[in-house]
Amino acid sequence: MSEGSMQRRAQRDRGTPPTSSGQRGRVKRLHRVLVGAAAVPAMLIAAGCSSDSGSDDGKDKAADSSASASASASPSPTVRAAVYKDLPEACDVLSKKTLENLVPKAKSGKESQSDDISTRAGCSWDSLASKGVDGSQFRWLSVSMLRFESDTTRGAGDELAKNYYDKRVKEVQAAEGAEDTASEPVADTGDEATAVRYDLKKKEGTFKQQTVVARVENVVIALDYNGAGLAGDKAPNADDLMKDAKKAAKEAVKTVTGSKDGKSSGGAAESGSPSKPASSPAPAKD
Repeated sequence: MSEGSMQRRAQRDRGTPPTSSGQRGRVKRLHRVLVGAAAVPAMLIAAGCSSDSGSDDGKDKAADSSASASASASPSPTVRAAVYKDLPEACDVLSKKTLENLVPKAKSGKESQSDDISTRAGCSWDSLASKGVDGSQFRWLSVSMLRFESDTTRGAGDELAKNYYDKRVKEVQAAEGAEDTASEPVADTGDEATAVRYDLKKKEGTFKQQTVVARVENVVIALDYNGAGLAGDKAPNADDLMKDAKKAAKEAVKTVTGSKDGKSSGGAAESGSPSKPASSPAPAKD
């Protein structure tokens, strides 16, 4: 037996696979097939994950789109429009006749400083009538107006004005140094009005203070009128001062409301500058 025959027999006995080139090729091909077969499930799993992920993204986008549509469909908050959109000229709210009666020696009104006269305006007058050795009579008159706009955050203009009106009345009633304070409602003067009277004692004399606070829709008007007898003259009658103050306050309210009624009165008739109400107040929406 040759040496080569002896080696091949020994290999068969030990179970060693043949090592011919043909056999080695068949082994490599089998290995590639097995590797390729193993890769198929992995690819299928990856494809399945990718497909599921896309489906979830679609659901999320659909939910976001639905939420956006729902939000856009919700109505925006609304509030009824304020009636008055402007204020009259402060120094023209009272007629010349009224000014001659309340402050006869006043030459002209002094307009209050304001960043926006369509929202806040005021004017004041003072008068000193001398009686020679018998002293003199002092008078001071002031009219201020505050207009409130409707706001979706703060509320309707007339409600804001109502809140300020109540606050202003309480402030007048609690004036520092006031004595003998008394309050009473005033009829036929806007939507509501209150008159407050008190005395203020100063070194020059006793000042009789009369204040009328009125509200008409979204505008609050405060009229202050006081008088004093100086240099030995007697103090004026408080009832007479209050009567004049109420009459002047009613006139100021009519000036503010003049264009709403299509006609002017009082100071508006002479100045030709009543306030400007809204053309058509919008109703409140639930």
